[in-house]
Amino acid sequence: MKLYLRYLEILFKSQLQYRASFMLMTIGQFFIPLVTFASIYLLFEKFGQIDGWSFFEVALCFSIVHISFAISVCFVRGFDNFSKLVVNAGFDRILVRPRNTILQILGSTFEFTRLGRLIQSVIVFIWALFNISIHWNTFKVITLIFMIIGAIFIFSGIFILGASFCFFTIQGLELINIFTDGSREISQFPLSIYKDWVKKFFTFIIPLGVINYIPLMYLLDRGSYNDITSMLTPLIGVLFIIPCLYVWKFGVSKYLSTGS
Repeated sequence: MKLYLRYLEILFKSQLQYRASFMLMTIGQFFIPLVTFASIYLLFEKFGQIDGWSFFEVALCFSIVHISFAISVCFVRGFDNFSKLVVNAGFDRILVRPRNTILQILGSTFEFTRLGRLIQSVIVFIWALFNISIHWNTFKVITLIFMIIGAIFIFSGIFILGASFCFFTIQGLELINIFTDGSREISQFPLSIYKDWVKKFFTFIIPLGVINYIPLMYLLDRGSYNDITSMLTPLIGVLFIIPCLYVWKFGVSKYLSTGS
């Protein structure tokens, strides 16, 4: 943990060396999800609701997903850029160091400019909560925390899977972007608005449904999702990272270096 915090400190200081650039990029990151959110707002201005969901209910779903994605892409960005380490033999250096490879990849890149995306999402999150009538109790507060944590682990797991494929394809696969950016875009709406195959895929394969739909129904006291198991479903998102780590371990075992 001490080494990881040292990585954070060094990279944060290095990015602040160009403060004007850092601030501009942070501001730019603030407006990226804002444009998407504005389009959702205009959609609801036109139609009022979507499949029984109000604007602020979708806004809550949107903000939870984007908060989680912003945190993931900030701290797990090293896996998203992993193909560069394979191409230029940087991973060879990582293997000969007496530290865990995952820790080193995590510490190789941090994008603190994603703070702008996080700030925008938190603003939407607070705005949505103040405009939704939720009968709060301890379990629902815990559920809300679990939803964010579960989504962070799911997005992080997808980044790790994408990096693992680089051991076999060398270059990163654009296909992975479907599951990172695509998953984020799909899960910012409740899954009930999609077709059955989409709901099944994002529940049983990439379990984003357990962090944006089932617990959201529990928070809003809708449907049959009103027991404690609904509160615990976001923890499945935490478990999602386990097979991703095994795929990573398998990929490392098959790594053949650059041959130079």
